[in-house]
Amino acid sequence: MLAIPLYPLLIWQGRRLRKSIPKLSVASGSCHGLHQPERPTEKLFRLICIGESPVAGIGVEYQDQAVTSQLAQKIAVKFNTNVAWQAMGENGADLSFALSSLLPRLAADQLPVDLVIIAFGINDTTSFRSVKRFSQELQMILDVLAQKLSPATILVSGVPPIHLFPSLPQPLRLVLGLKAAAFDQAIATAATINSRALYVPMQLNVLDRSLMASDGYHPSALGSQLWAAQLLAVLEKKLSKK
Repeated sequence: MLAIPLYPLLIWQGRRLRKSIPKLSVASGSCHGLHQPERPTEKLFRLICIGESPVAGIGVEYQDQAVTSQLAQKIAVKFNTNVAWQAMGENGADLSFALSSLLPRLAADQLPVDLVIIAFGINDTTSFRSVKRFSQELQMILDVLAQKLSPATILVSGVPPIHLFPSLPQPLRLVLGLKAAAFDQAIATAATINSRALYVPMQLNVLDRSLMASDGYHPSALGSQLWAAQLLAVLEKKLSKK
């Protein structure tokens, strides 16, 4: 409702913003790999991360600096296991794209999968997708993952605090922030009713320039490291209850 009277201004600000934000390249290197602990082991942990541009490696120079590889490294050390990881990210991806283009790429030979990370929300927010549609598509993704991969755990990352992004002008920042907060609540709700899923709030301090890439929009290598640590903490807490 707030966006309706502001729509012409929001459209103008959005177009101007897209022209002004630096276009960063996808990180170099492979989007899959194997991390091994210091002590040799036969154990194998499979990790798949599905998401938008940060998962694709936008904001860092190398794929090993992006969140999936960094989380895999932390899991290898923490649980003394080999970690086979894969980052399935796409710049500009939203939940609809995940359903139509990312999930069909999942292969049967990736079984069994121990952990799946889902990280969406920014592009759904900037597209002004309805909360109802967002919730429905998120539930569809959770269902497809359960059927295809039977993962032991699914961590659903919360939406970044868009209302704090300094690169966004007002009132666009306010409106997008309200939409993002609604999506974030939808993610938390979906996780509570899915036995495999856990919600992980995005707690990066986007005002700390060291945690953000040069565009002020994507997490840097250090920001991705902190994000990975937050995901690991939730995973560790869950596994400790078994």
